[in-house]
Parts: sequence; C-alpha cells; structure tokens
Amino acid sequence: MRYILLFCIALIATGCSTLESKQDFPDVPEPLMSKCGDLDTITKPKVLLSELMKTVINNYTKYHNCADLVQTWQDWYIEQKANSSK
Repeated sequence: MRYILLFCIALIATGCSTLESKQDFPDVPEPLMSKCGDLDTITKPKVLLSELMKTVINNYTKYHNCADLVQTWQDWYIEQKANSSK
C-alpha cells in the first residue's frame, strides 16, 4: 500500500512538470526597437527668446514622436499577446 501511494505521488509530481509548453512570441518589428533621442539643452548663459522657443518646440516634437513610438509598441504587444492566447 505504501509503494502505491509513493508511486501515485511521484506520478502526480512529474506529470505536472511535463505539461508545460513554450509558446513562440514573434520578433518585434525593427522600428519599434529604436530608442528615443535625448532632448535638446541650452548651455549658454544668455539665450535669445527665439533660440529658447526653437529648443522648446524641438523637445516637444521629440517627446510626441517618442510617445507615439511607445503607444505603437504597447498596441503591438497587446495584439500579439491576444493572438498567442487564442
């Protein structure tokens, strides 16, 4: 009786570990792997207002481009995860 109980426990313990399966997740498209660039800085002690505004506009443009990239990455990931669970 003891041997049957040990055999059942061993069978259950090893049976659970063999049920694991690895799913292949698709490769990420190259444009989504690009890094966001650094923001522009002003290092001069005195700056013209026009230079300041140009820097601010460039930084806003870089930020919004990076935000779009991150949103596209998240949308792609959610779509791939939904497709892999079907």
